[in-house]
Amino acid sequence: MYFTDDSLFPENMQPLIITAAPFGPEWLPGDCDIPLSWDEQVQRAVDCYNAGATMLHVHVRDPKTGQGSTNFDEYNYFIGRLRHAVPKMILQVGGSISFAPHTDEAKAKWLDYDTRHMLTELNPKPDCVTVTTGTTLWDVTMAFVPGDVTGTHLNDPKVQAAWSGMVVDSTPAFYIEHLKRLRKNGIQPYFVPGHVHQLEIIERLIRTGVYMGPLNVALCGYGGGSMGRNPFDWMEMLRRTPHGSSSVTFWSSMRGNIAIQTLATILGAHVRVGNEDNLWDMNKQRWESVKQVEWAVKTAEHFGRKVATADEARDIMKIGVWYDSVQDTLFKLGLPPNRAEGQKGFLTYDTDGRLPKATAPSNPTSIL
Repeated sequence: MYFTDDSLFPENMQPLIITAAPFGPEWLPGDCDIPLSWDEQVQRAVDCYNAGATMLHVHVRDPKTGQGSTNFDEYNYFIGRLRHAVPKMILQVGGSISFAPHTDEAKAKWLDYDTRHMLTELNPKPDCVTVTTGTTLWDVTMAFVPGDVTGTHLNDPKVQAAWSGMVVDSTPAFYIEHLKRLRKNGIQPYFVPGHVHQLEIIERLIRTGVYMGPLNVALCGYGGGSMGRNPFDWMEMLRRTPHGSSSVTFWSSMRGNIAIQTLATILGAHVRVGNEDNLWDMNKQRWESVKQVEWAVKTAEHFGRKVATADEARDIMKIGVWYDSVQDTLFKLGLPPNRAEGQKGFLTYDTDGRLPKATAPSNPTSIL
């Protein structure tokens, strides 16, 4: 991203897209305000939408067992219910399916590639599916501080040990094929890099034409393999993200997420809140997902930034839009072109030799 003198004025920022993540696949019923029945899961989406969230991070919970579901018929059923209940809300399905360990001996593990590819065949189809690029450790427990998991099943050291070895399995054999299938079925990828090298992979996929379309990306900082809570890392990730990206959202965890989402709001990025990421408010009291959405709205209002409507969020993210060439994609994402044969020096776009219409400086005397 490139910041100019007026970039931090809220009136010059995109309206804030608030993503709600209320389904928390890592939690069990009783850990927090997890909706269980189908009606409860749908109602939670409605409540988050009414509170101001325009995107929903979708996981599915089997009402019979209380566990995260890996049943694609249940995904299809739930998405159908959501399309009816919140027709304008952007539905972003979590690409992990369900990785939660369900026994003492189990480990947190993503499902195999063939199973995850089935997300591209969901019917009704979601607007987006999260896509990882690059295998990495994703130990969400490493950044926990005392009290983070009090009163939950994750307070058990054996359960934490099961989570500590979670690896996001995402080699080229997965993400190249997954991107092809998503495009074929008209579902946009929602990229979720946890560090700058995964962001570099995304740019290479764009430069080689594997992906051609708007860039919606979440910068992820959960510690233990992804970024932690060092603000310099967040700023470097934001700096390296193409400034023509359609949307950039920050994802983080527990009470650290309060600071990270505030940072996103004032930097012009977008936010994600809900019990998948955080259980606690700034006073270390339990914090329901809908209340977290309401907090994000108030934070934006206090700063002076408009909260996006559902139609504005779809327009910002360019839902349903695709590009047809590498050159077009690079230009629209604000990336320099690929190097032509024999071209020397830093890369820039050729012009027709005519100067564009001049834009007067906001304070002419300051440059005299």
